[in-house]
Amino acid sequence: MRSIWNGSISFGLVSIPIKMYSGSEERKLDLDMLDRKDHGRIRYKRVNEITGEEVEWKDIVKGYLKDDAYIVLEDEDFEKANMKKSKTIDIEEFIKEEDVPDVLFKKPYFLEPQKGGEKSYNLLKKALLETDKLGVATFVMRAKENLSLVGVYKDALVLHVIRFADEMRDPAELKLPDAKVSKKEVDMAKSLIEQYTEKFDFEKYKDIYNEQLIKIIESKTSGKKPKVEKFDSKPTPAKDLMAQLKASLEKKKKKSKAS
Repeated sequence: MRSIWNGSISFGLVSIPIKMYSGSEERKLDLDMLDRKDHGRIRYKRVNEITGEEVEWKDIVKGYLKDDAYIVLEDEDFEKANMKKSKTIDIEEFIKEEDVPDVLFKKPYFLEPQKGGEKSYNLLKKALLETDKLGVATFVMRAKENLSLVGVYKDALVLHVIRFADEMRDPAELKLPDAKVSKKEVDMAKSLIEQYTEKFDFEKYKDIYNEQLIKIIESKTSGKKPKVEKFDSKPTPAKDLMAQLKASLEKKKKKSKAS
């Protein structure tokens, strides 16, 4: 793996030199955009709006529009905005994991100690494990401030970038139903949830969509018509809710007996 950010992580007066690595990766087919007529690849060009000419990456800078004129920002300007946050993941407080809504989580990153930080790295890791807490930290990466949580995953410190409160939209704007459900229906649904409750093992969940897409590509390559499973999802009518819940429970019970 190649590190994407180097600096330090600190809590109190303890500073740990670290390297940061992406903890996840996208799994999708590399598809090109083509012209339907002749299958020529579609290219994106960086074009100057004034001259109409293409511009090389080395000649591109970032600018902020103010009073009808651009203020150009160089790489060092982004670091000058907050030198500490550009170099340090500063843990400001510790919280319980259950206090963080799941919708705030965005992306995980692994942290690895640099030379001289091995003992303090293990100290923070052990303390987090034994207190069952997460560290709340902020830092700057790629000219953007990030709010994050520091915890432990498989013997490594992991940093979860989470959303700021003002990045979340208000669900009050949604048209949510006020349909009433009976206690009997709720109890039946709770029983169904209990029947399907297992210890989470994310290794058993696989991304099968790409595999199925490759099969379609192979079928089209050989000139065969790909087999498509028909699927029609219909909402369960309110009057059939109890019957469907009961049928779901029976189905799960039969499956459990068979296994």
